[in-house]
Amino acid sequence: MNAPTETFTIDAKGQRLGRVASSIAALLMGKHQTNVARHKLAGVAVTVKNASKLLIDERKLTTKEYQRYSGYPGGLRTLSMEKLVEQKGYAEVLRKAVYGMLPGNRLRAQRMKSLTIEE
Repeated sequence: MNAPTETFTIDAKGQRLGRVASSIAALLMGKHQTNVARHKLAGVAVTVKNASKLLIDERKLTTKEYQRYSGYPGGLRTLSMEKLVEQKGYAEVLRKAVYGMLPGNRLRAQRMKSLTIEE
């Protein structure tokens, strides 16, 4: 991976989770550039500050669930957003939101590497 040519810093204090995540995803895909190409890395690094001060409703904390499946019968595991925040913090919630908004191609992992989140 080449070194990023552009660096963006986003202050997440007082902003909604989905709005911040969608703007981060758009930056990582290079949608702000005039020469946007889905098959190439944009060369953008994004740093997010104050992730723990995101605005998340209490109802979303309790009702939003993340699922993963082991591949075995009865292996579906669910984790609420509240438990995820307790275990890994708000940075992981934001990371999962951005990951879900990026296209699921081979570049997704490389784009996620250029995202740094600070609590």
